[in-house]
Amino acid sequence: MSHRGPVRVADRHAFHTLIDARSPAEYALDHIPGAINCPVLDDDERRIVGTLYKQQGAFEARRVGGAMVAANLARHLRGPLADQPARWKPLVYCWRGGMRSGSMVTWLRLVGWDAQQLAGGYKAWRRHVMDRLAELAPQLPLRVIAGPTGSAKTRVLQALAVRGAQVLDLEACARHRGSVLGAWPGVEQPSQTAFETALLHALEPLDLQRTIYVEAESSKIGRLAVPQPLVQRLRASPCIEIAASLPTRLDFLLRDYANLGDDPTLLARQLGVLKELHGKQVIARWQDWAQAGALAPLFAELVALHYDPLYARSQNTHLHQWTTRRTLASDDLSDAGIEALAEAMLALA
Repeated sequence: MSHRGPVRVADRHAFHTLIDARSPAEYALDHIPGAINCPVLDDDERRIVGTLYKQQGAFEARRVGGAMVAANLARHLRGPLADQPARWKPLVYCWRGGMRSGSMVTWLRLVGWDAQQLAGGYKAWRRHVMDRLAELAPQLPLRVIAGPTGSAKTRVLQALAVRGAQVLDLEACARHRGSVLGAWPGVEQPSQTAFETALLHALEPLDLQRTIYVEAESSKIGRLAVPQPLVQRLRASPCIEIAASLPTRLDFLLRDYANLGDDPTLLARQLGVLKELHGKQVIARWQDWAQAGALAPLFAELVALHYDPLYARSQNTHLHQWTTRRTLASDDLSDAGIEALAEAMLALA
């Protein structure tokens, strides 16, 4: 075998395939990008073996678990691994680099493949993610795109990416638009750990000698917390504010958030979260509009009473270079207007 020493996370790119030997539920929660899931124990089997270990001891757990592992390994060898060539080099990991990945590596080596085990397993990956985020964040040459709700910040960020600019799309990593009504329709947010993995996966290919555009966000996007080193860097970075008129913003919101009218009951329930801030009477009015599908008056009051006051309070407090921001005015947030904003933003560089 060619790789004799412990295989570290940084060595993972030297292998043809990365195999996550953990259960499907563990894999779904978070995994190393690019890894395929070939569990040696499925979710139910893992629970059974864990119970046996607690109730009857290690030998009985290994005896029963060993049969399960053998059956699963046979299934993988006949299935997703069946067509791999003789010179195939897989790297296998489990939770901490123990028996699950070790058993798979043993069998793959018996076949004749140069299989290796990731030292420390997934836990080593987690340490790598957090260490790398803390290392990279202070070096990021960020330009923060700010603007009140309805300024099309995310759309401008996407238009910048189309033009070849470097962007960090925090909302895409979090699968959430960042506001109380920002849930993606029919899409669950990832786990906190998967969010952090997605952030690192987005950051590592970027050139630190070129500007990286990012949307101004709070320290939480939906239920997910942005890692503090990244929050600190974002808040310390230069800002560009999109200044669009209120009618222009409301028109954009009615187009961009039209999906909120698809489920009036859900929208009304989401608005209920704001009851402590705005009182029962205001929330009742908003919920009535939600149930009636009256998005225009609802959005107008949400912007006037909730989002704009929150924006006015937060920017100067949280964005340390706010007083020296550059401003781009626009009364056109159509597709063409957004394209023009992206061009103007690039011209500021």
